[in-house]
Amino acid sequence: MTLVIMAAGMGSRFGGLKQIEPINNNNEFIIDYSIYDAIKEGFNKVVFIIKRENYDIFRETIGKRVEPHVDVEYVFQELDKLPNGYSVPENRVKPWGTAHAILCAKDKVKENFAIINSDDFYGRDAFRVIADFLKNNKDISKYAMAGYHAKNTLTENGTVKRGVCQVKDKYLTKLIESEIDKEDGKLKATSLETGEVFYIEPSAPVSMNMFAFTPKLFDYLEEKFITFLDKNKNDLEKCEYLIPSVIFELIEENKVSVEVLDTSAVWQGITYKEDKDELVNGIKKLTEEGLYPENLWQ
Repeated sequence: MTLVIMAAGMGSRFGGLKQIEPINNNNEFIIDYSIYDAIKEGFNKVVFIIKRENYDIFRETIGKRVEPHVDVEYVFQELDKLPNGYSVPENRVKPWGTAHAILCAKDKVKENFAIINSDDFYGRDAFRVIADFLKNNKDISKYAMAGYHAKNTLTENGTVKRGVCQVKDKYLTKLIESEIDKEDGKLKATSLETGEVFYIEPSAPVSMNMFAFTPKLFDYLEEKFITFLDKNKNDLEKCEYLIPSVIFELIEENKVSVEVLDTSAVWQGITYKEDKDELVNGIKKLTEEGLYPENLWQ
């Protein structure tokens, strides 16, 4: 099984490359814990999607540590990786988005795979449910998503962006990209697309961009990228080709199904600078409880 790690984005709200921010005394990063958990659950290949200019620092830090333990590939997400006949707008700076990032990995991934963000701590149980699905899935049109309880994905230091899931019979019917905040003991969600405000239960399933796919996804991504570029021809400097949007379209077209896998995992991460201390203390507690060794790779 392959784990695809999207690491090409800069942590704008945190102010730097969150992926290489040490979170313990051994200078290990969030991404180290994700890879460690993935290996424990049976993943044997990791594909890093990075910016070409970050290759050396990734290889010298994360790559050197994990290469003895798992097969590693590097893929570059570059602005000019476009379909024939399309060119990069003059003022385009930011990457094309998560769906484009995954598409860049097409030549390196020929097997069932999972995707994660590089700067989120997902928790062992999330890797367990995703791995179990991948090991047993024989249907190329069936995907899955780790469904976190909303209350397990919050920070005390501000709002968070999450995909709020609408689910029927364990399958995803809609994903509403939302900003979530606490309000008088309730969880208030605001749709990023429409601005609609609604309230969700603490146990409501949300997406942390941890999906399980089959290689058939790449065909859909190629096809829909052309449609996306044509549709957004007047906004090519800023528009983003995002994986949740693609998945929702595929569900609506009855081309795929996405099973929402319930997980008790607790997300941890650095959305804001103030989150770092909580993350470091959280990892320390899990280490003291014996879930992780003091040094992951020795």
